[in-house]
Amino acid sequence: MVIVNFQATNDADHALLPPKRASEGAAGFDLCANLAKPIAIAPMERAIIPTGLMIELTEFYEAQIRPRSGLAIKSGITVINSPGTIDWDYRGEIKIGLVNLSNASFDITHGMRIAQMIIAPVTVPEFVEVSEFGTTLRGEKGFGSTGS
Repeated sequence: MVIVNFQATNDADHALLPPKRASEGAAGFDLCANLAKPIAIAPMERAIIPTGLMIELTEFYEAQIRPRSGLAIKSGITVINSPGTIDWDYRGEIKIGLVNLSNASFDITHGMRIAQMIIAPVTVPEFVEVSEFGTTLRGEKGFGSTGS
């Protein structure tokens, strides 16, 4: 079992809303906005939304920040750098970069579920320089080379 320690930031605007899964089968933990007042995101505008949450990950694990599908489909609000990565040695507040891809302004309010967090193992490879690669049927064929 992986343990993720968490706590509220010292300057959180409201009581901490801890990460929570929406269902037993959910892979992601919902993250909520921690705001003193709503933040309006205009069409095509970006905003950084505080969660009031800090986490301490086990070595060789990361937290991936992803959009909430309902918020993205229904309102055009998505995570700008999806998936965002929180490295195991980061100890600051989790803040979510959102973008409004819709044609209407959208208000983010305190307690709103704005993103989801997946905890995943990190593989740290050893990079080895070689003079040539093995061959494959695909070779150097790039974008679209395996079909539509």
